[in-house]
Amino acid sequence: MSSVRTDITLPPDLRKTTGTGPVRLQQPVFTDSIPPCNHACPAGENIQGWLDKAQAGDFEGAWRTLVRDNPMPSIHGRVCYHPCESSCNRQHVDDAVSIHAVERFLGDLALEKGWVPEITAEASGKNVLVVGAGPSGLSAAWHLAMLGHQVEIREAGPMAGGMMRFGIPAYRMPRDVLDGEVDRIRQLGVKITLDCKVEDVVAAMEQEGFDAVFMAIGAHLGKHVDIPARDSGRILDAVTYLASVEKGEAPKLGRRVAIYGGGNTAMDAARTAKRMGAEEAMIIYRRDREHMPAHEFEAIEAEAEGIKINWLRTIRQIDSTEFQVEVMEVDENGRPQPTGEVETLEADSLVLALGQNVDTSVLEGIPGVSLAWDGVVEVNENMMTGAEGVFAGGDMVPSERTVTIATGHGKKAAHHIDAWLKGTTWQKETRTPSVDFDALHLHYYTDAQQRQQDSIAPEARTGDFREVTSGLSEKEARFEAARCYSCGNCFECDGCYGACPESAIIKLGKGLRYSINYDQCTGCQACFLQCPCHAIEMVKVEAVA
Repeated sequence: MSSVRTDITLPPDLRKTTGTGPVRLQQPVFTDSIPPCNHACPAGENIQGWLDKAQAGDFEGAWRTLVRDNPMPSIHGRVCYHPCESSCNRQHVDDAVSIHAVERFLGDLALEKGWVPEITAEASGKNVLVVGAGPSGLSAAWHLAMLGHQVEIREAGPMAGGMMRFGIPAYRMPRDVLDGEVDRIRQLGVKITLDCKVEDVVAAMEQEGFDAVFMAIGAHLGKHVDIPARDSGRILDAVTYLASVEKGEAPKLGRRVAIYGGGNTAMDAARTAKRMGAEEAMIIYRRDREHMPAHEFEAIEAEAEGIKINWLRTIRQIDSTEFQVEVMEVDENGRPQPTGEVETLEADSLVLALGQNVDTSVLEGIPGVSLAWDGVVEVNENMMTGAEGVFAGGDMVPSERTVTIATGHGKKAAHHIDAWLKGTTWQKETRTPSVDFDALHLHYYTDAQQRQQDSIAPEARTGDFREVTSGLSEKEARFEAARCYSCGNCFECDGCYGACPESAIIKLGKGLRYSINYDQCTGCQACFLQCPCHAIEMVKVEAVA
């Protein structure tokens, strides 16, 4: 169904506004603006570009466009918190385009088909060492290889993937998918050396012939807090617990498990404990739901699986299996304040999910490298540390810690390293401002609801680590991609061509868009007002000349 928009009004004297008549004041100009989804993507994906190819059924072309910026679409389609969708203009009409679901579809199809991009850059003869095989290190290695460099990743752990493997449970990140994405990076010629902890970066550069180093060590050290305890049960941090589960070495936590913290890791630890046999898994968090660091859907899914979340509670003391918790209240600034009221909770073990730190000991012996007060590495605008040729990104530098942000760091660092090796500098392409919803000319609304991904019923989830959410079918993926408004970029709908009363719009052929015959154009704005995606701007005539 469609409904005509009633909120579009034309000026009372269109002639004065448009400049038509004896003196034409303005003319239309075709322009490309950055879509809000692209602008919001931490990995810098050309989302609109690959959605366009996907809706046309060119899935391989869509995937190849996607991996120019993000080499792991199957992973990001599952674990990214998709800020692109929070910025999608379509959400003002019905629902945002399910960008992550289409990305997952493309990534899974690529793994199934065995697609691998071709390296077109000439071999540079340069060797780059990447320390850490998490999202940032893998991304940097991919882009450096595509730029023609030889790359080796050295990973201290037994498996590649970093926190994608040891911090995200398999019910969200299936291991065969993760392994498939890593294997494709190997197929580009990237060498991945496991169980190899780099102890001396300077020696690696001087003695082993590495021309540059990218430090991408993840935040694997769980933060701790001092809690008075007498004869307490097992206490461990969430990162250690999740990693032990991944390695098949999960400790026995007892029938009742408490998780202390309110982030996404806390939700994952609680849901994992449930799957590992805990009859009761509860979260204790000192703030309220509105101020939790976890994403809302993470809390919803945890509660659906029977996880109880004790909001506004702080652990004061542990005596065997008794937890003395103080009730908190939120002040006018959103900060928790103690009330003096105490409650007792029962648990056999405690998992601390209070955040993570990076082991930066490897950097201590590198002259020029500086650490900030909170332990992260200080880098300049080119992502290079104070040591020449040593770059850093991901969890190691000041930033929000997510898989997608780390992946974006890897790409950015690769371009800066490439430029540094060539004796130049790299500047990110500047783009025109993004187009917001009010700039679109949607003369009617189409009823095209977002296609939902199926999921396992909550009561059937907690017995194993099967993936909870399934992907879209080919038909659903094309439909979802076609819901994109193509904000700020012409998609050749012919609206301008049909609207022009002077036949001043000239079709140049499929994929070539249009030109404008300014000798016939009167500046009446008909094309501008008809263009649904705001790919036309009205500018002063002298600005065109």
